[in-house]
Amino acid sequence: MPETITPYKDPHATKKEQVVNMFNNISRTYDFFNHFFSLGIDIIWRKKAIKQLLKDHPRTILDVATGTGDFAFEAIKILKPAKIIGVDISQGMLDIAGKKIKKRHMQDIFEVRLGDSEKLLFDDNSFDAITVAYGVRNFENLETGLAEMLRVLVPGGKAVILEFSKPRAFPIKQLYKFYFHYIMPTIGKIFSKDNSAYAYLPESVAAFPDGKNFTALMEKVGYRHTKSRPLAFGICSIYTGIK
Repeated sequence: MPETITPYKDPHATKKEQVVNMFNNISRTYDFFNHFFSLGIDIIWRKKAIKQLLKDHPRTILDVATGTGDFAFEAIKILKPAKIIGVDISQGMLDIAGKKIKKRHMQDIFEVRLGDSEKLLFDDNSFDAITVAYGVRNFENLETGLAEMLRVLVPGGKAVILEFSKPRAFPIKQLYKFYFHYIMPTIGKIFSKDNSAYAYLPESVAAFPDGKNFTALMEKVGYRHTKSRPLAFGICSIYTGIK
């Protein structure tokens, strides 16, 4: 089992409760810091991940841990599905997503709901595809979340997961560690109201079972034909699996 890393180190609150509080706290600045810290490369990573579904032509998509909706908006642009539903445990993040949906007049295509990724309120075999960007790392129980996603996928449906990973080659590994552990938390403390959020990010990435360890977990809960594709020398990875 991967080590449980929490944002606030509060022994009286579950990881889920702490993650909700963290994302509610940083929801207004989340998009800015995402693009700032990645120098905008996160947009390219999202496009690459979404394109894993091009040949599948999914009509219905569930975007798990949808946050402010950027991954779903990219999916709409590239895949042109009939419907995307985004679920997230943070109402603060969903409020931002909702404003974006109205501004872009996408209410008929994109709907967001407050929901727990580990207890999805959908019937079995409901979605042609499932997407997650930078969300599985925050699951309290990773296997439960992956199994729930598999349950609501149609047979033959595909899950696409974009997540931070750990580069292993010199000098990217060393530069990455320095940036993630020193530069990012320092900038986060200066400009964010939540000092813990940007310290939690490198800690949670370090504890996450990336690469083959993650695809092994996917296979354990029942995904088939799993693949791991590292991006940017392994800073980020795209994982796919079929039901």
